[in-house]
Amino acid sequence: MAQSSAAPAGGHRGKWYPDAATALRGLVADGQTLAVGGFGLCGIPEALIAALRDSGVKGLTAISNNAGVDGFGLGMLLETRQIKKMISSYVGENKEFERQFLSGELELEFNPQGTLAERLRAGGAGIPAFFTRTGYGTVVAEGKETREFDGHWYVMETALKADVSLVKAWMADKSGNLVFRKTARNFNPAAAMAGKVCVAEVEHLVEVGDIDPDHVHLPGIYVDRIVVNPAPEKRIEQRTVRHG
Repeated sequence: MAQSSAAPAGGHRGKWYPDAATALRGLVADGQTLAVGGFGLCGIPEALIAALRDSGVKGLTAISNNAGVDGFGLGMLLETRQIKKMISSYVGENKEFERQFLSGELELEFNPQGTLAERLRAGGAGIPAFFTRTGYGTVVAEGKETREFDGHWYVMETALKADVSLVKAWMADKSGNLVFRKTARNFNPAAAMAGKVCVAEVEHLVEVGDIDPDHVHLPGIYVDRIVVNPAPEKRIEQRTVRHG
């Protein structure tokens, strides 16, 4: 497997960009909606998130399962007040998220986790809305259309689409075909498909043909830009060890 080295300084070659800041240049702007892959700190595009922070764009709506932790992942953008609204499922592990939400500084649209995943998938598949039993009779269903099917009540949920998707994969070829690593796949494929433009952060970049087609998890048609981060930090949220 032939792994590529860095792209030409200051430019890009095809979908391949030399660094995260260059990969985001000309794509991100104030007021955009971004879909960001990851689950907790697993499979997050950490270099792209840092570059997004450094870009200074603000007024963002972020679609992501959660918002990282204090000072890392999307938590960095909360600290700099660049995110105005989160569309999320889980908001634990982040005291700044909690503080901003409870003080009214941050808008939050809560979703059951499976509903969030399906809303992203629907956005990528061109499905405008769908019905689910999840959330019926709870605050999740407030203000939404409900309908009865076969004796059960369902809530209508709308698809989610993003201006830009930021995702993390283990490997890509130069056409953008992606391979994810174990549970780091999580929300990444759905987030990638839901964006008008997708930027993928990968640990390995290989030549076209080096990835067995049967091993491709997301086809390159969904990926517009690639940046290599060969040594991500990969923090652990809760380290648990067995005594004895």
